[in-house]
Amino acid sequence: MNRLIESRDTVNKWMERFGVRFGVYKNGVFNEQLFPFDSIPRIISKSDWDYLERGLRQRVDALNRFLYDIYHEKRIISDGIIPEEFVYSSKGYMPECEGITPQGNVYSHISGIDLVQAKTGEWYVLEDNLRIPSGASYPMIARTITRKVSPETFSENDVADNRNYSDLLRQMMDDMCDDRGICVILTPGRYNSAFFEHSYLAEKTGATLAFPGDLIVEDDKVYYTGLYHSRQQVGAIYRRISDEYLDPLVFEPSSLLGVPNLMQAYKQGNVALINALGNGVADDKGIYYFVPKMVRYYLGEEPILQNAPTYLPYYPEDYQYILSHLEKLVIKDVSEAGGYGVMFGRDLDEKRLAQLKELIIEQPRRWIAQEVIDFKDMEILEGNERVERKADLRAFVISGKETRVWPSGLTRFSRNPDSFVVNSSQGGGFKDTWVMEK
Repeated sequence: MNRLIESRDTVNKWMERFGVRFGVYKNGVFNEQLFPFDSIPRIISKSDWDYLERGLRQRVDALNRFLYDIYHEKRIISDGIIPEEFVYSSKGYMPECEGITPQGNVYSHISGIDLVQAKTGEWYVLEDNLRIPSGASYPMIARTITRKVSPETFSENDVADNRNYSDLLRQMMDDMCDDRGICVILTPGRYNSAFFEHSYLAEKTGATLAFPGDLIVEDDKVYYTGLYHSRQQVGAIYRRISDEYLDPLVFEPSSLLGVPNLMQAYKQGNVALINALGNGVADDKGIYYFVPKMVRYYLGEEPILQNAPTYLPYYPEDYQYILSHLEKLVIKDVSEAGGYGVMFGRDLDEKRLAQLKELIIEQPRRWIAQEVIDFKDMEILEGNERVERKADLRAFVISGKETRVWPSGLTRFSRNPDSFVVNSSQGGGFKDTWVMEK
């Protein structure tokens, strides 16, 4: 016990020294804080991981096929698998991306798939994050620090080495770059919540960290000007800026974060964007409902990983079920992220339940509902005591010339004993994820 406490405190001190923080905007104020590390690892058996790995590859491959289809032939719509109006009403659908074919037909190069394990042992996918998923840097650096302060931890245990994330990322970036120029990581800057990750991944992959103003477009090609204005052509941009801010001449005209004419270079195939523009249509929480159908439709396979039992008020039977069982369901606003817009019916009084019911009646496309999964509690250290808290797992899938699953992940836990919400923006912490090799 004392060894665990000492390891936790030492790792957190080193992370604070290295500036391992995340930022949160609240009430118009930017606050930076430590993402608390817990030294009791999440342990995933080899058999469980083999199952997850197969399921994650399958799911991400189907999602990439869906994204290509939805911006090209739209077969999944014409064949009646997904309603047309449901796709085009998604806030993540971008008509500007129609007909654009990214390098290798890959849209989601870095997918963050959020899972939970029920107390009965089954794994469920809660969300697919295909735009700019973050979080891989935290278990990377925590493992690195732990190796320094407690090297025997990994010499005494058969844990899969997670130091290859930067290699997987770099290989994928090189695949997408296709010898057209350098690879850059485009950050919105110091006051982004994940700026630490942007700079850390740039260091680990050898990519150039580019800020707004560092990139220009000339003759439909992107160039990095750098500190000394030495021009280098850019072949791939791992962008950490939201779609709507990437090109002020096409999207949000007031954006100071984007690159004017970037969309034109992208259309011409002169630069790869990682992840591709328009991915938001596939990580819409409403579209999530259809992912098992995508697996059957595009791959001709039964889904290995299951969604949480989900209801879509678009369909009359689901609509009626949601309104009749609101007090026992989880209701999610499809346009929110970071743990926001999630409401547990059991926590609402009669007045708030009635208000929520009216919102669902007025805007059924805005919501999904899910059964509450009693997912596993995991031990954490609270002060000097072991306590149990809810935890999820964000698995990272890298898609380039092939689809590969990183043998690690970000295990986030709630620090509130009464909460199922584990997001860092909601005050959660994280722990290392040990994938066992035997």
